[in-house]
Amino acid sequence: MTSDLDKDLKAIQQARRLAERCREAQREFAKASSATVNAVCEAASQAAFKGARRLAQMAHEETGYGNPEHKVLKNEFAARNVWESIRGVPTVGIIERDEANKVIVMAEPMGVVAALTPSTNPTSTAIFKSLIALKGGNGIIFSPHPSAAKCTAETVDIIARAAEAAGAPAGLVSCLDGSSYAGTQELLRHYAVNVILATGGGPMVRAAHSTGKPAYGVGPGNVPAWVDRSADIAKAARDLVNSKSFDCSLICATEQAVIADEPIAAELRSRMEDQGAYWVPEAYRKKLAAVLFHPDGSINPRSVGQTAAALANVVSMEIPASTRVLVVPLGGIGKDYPFSREKLTSVLGFATARDAQAGLELCVQILRFGGDGHSAVIHSLNVAQTEHMAAQLPAFRVIVNSMSSLGSIGYTCRFPPSLTLGTGGMGGAIVGDNITVTHLINRKCVAWEVASPPASVQLPEATVTGREPGIDEIVAQVLARLGRTSVAA
Repeated sequence: MTSDLDKDLKAIQQARRLAERCREAQREFAKASSATVNAVCEAASQAAFKGARRLAQMAHEETGYGNPEHKVLKNEFAARNVWESIRGVPTVGIIERDEANKVIVMAEPMGVVAALTPSTNPTSTAIFKSLIALKGGNGIIFSPHPSAAKCTAETVDIIARAAEAAGAPAGLVSCLDGSSYAGTQELLRHYAVNVILATGGGPMVRAAHSTGKPAYGVGPGNVPAWVDRSADIAKAARDLVNSKSFDCSLICATEQAVIADEPIAAELRSRMEDQGAYWVPEAYRKKLAAVLFHPDGSINPRSVGQTAAALANVVSMEIPASTRVLVVPLGGIGKDYPFSREKLTSVLGFATARDAQAGLELCVQILRFGGDGHSAVIHSLNVAQTEHMAAQLPAFRVIVNSMSSLGSIGYTCRFPPSLTLGTGGMGGAIVGDNITVTHLINRKCVAWEVASPPASVQLPEATVTGREPGIDEIVAQVLARLGRTSVAA
């Protein structure tokens, strides 16, 4: 008990020390020129890119999740693609000038960012958040998931050292040791912290929103994928299996259920099987569900980020060596149908619908059941139908004819490159955007008068016709007492 108390007290003290140090460093960094800010970000980007493979291996070994090669790609994406997307964004001084309306906009950093990172994408998320924070002139302190504390801390250390070598003040980028929930709570509530950037599970995001501070949180992604009869079925099958197997489905925008148009369902299944999908026999479905979820429906952490082979081994199911994804019929949607939930592992739900309208209704149900506001996928060559469906889907990212895992983050689609995906008001977040640097600066507006105020708000101008009679009489009386005949006298 005493040991736990000492641990918590040390974590609280560390959070306070890092927050206060970061505030001082950020105030100094806020004075930096655009050239200096870009030099710091460039150095951080290059250092993270250089360390991408080592950090990926560390993350895999520490968490036991996913595919090391895929983690390399995510780290490189965070270091290179994210930086390239924000390099030219103005974030220092005057960033907009409207001569016609006589308005200028100046950038103002948020200040100190408290960043929560997940165990699923720890190193790539730390790289991404560091770059968007620094580009905005902010300081950032990380609170890593305990299961990924070492790899996150190493990532942050690489970035911090590179940033300082390029001219950033010491303490601008730092990391808690991740050993105590008390330390995280202290960081989130500390007076020096200005904004929270939370990526992780539901409890973590709710904790961020409960602090009373501005917070960007993200919700779960229960992503449906509609495959229309007009789609390129071969490409759709390839995208679905490649996406679901990418890093064992650790990106929250990965497909969770396929809804196939009935006329092409058999062909889609056959082509998915050619790509490494395996339909789980009925005898193993309950066993598999028990591996993926606790009795209350929550995700079993031991099932997260596992290969199809590893999951099959747990339930003693023989599968082809080429299997990349396990596919299970949904059976229905809701709490009584476990495969209709979000599955952060190599398991994909499957259902059919008689037509596009029925498919749309199933997709909406899936999103409402744990994925509100996140992402959805449409494979279709019918543009009008695609636009109609997209308008009806309660998702702020709709990926068309692409992998959702990579499309949603801005790799194969032109969304802003990001590893924190907002779910908007319907998903319990403040924005539905892909979070980027523009979310970490405030806009200070300066405006000159361009129109006179209306007459109704002005004092009427007095009509000058000489002194008013009352005043004249009073002045005459005063002068008479003084023995004068005029003021000049």
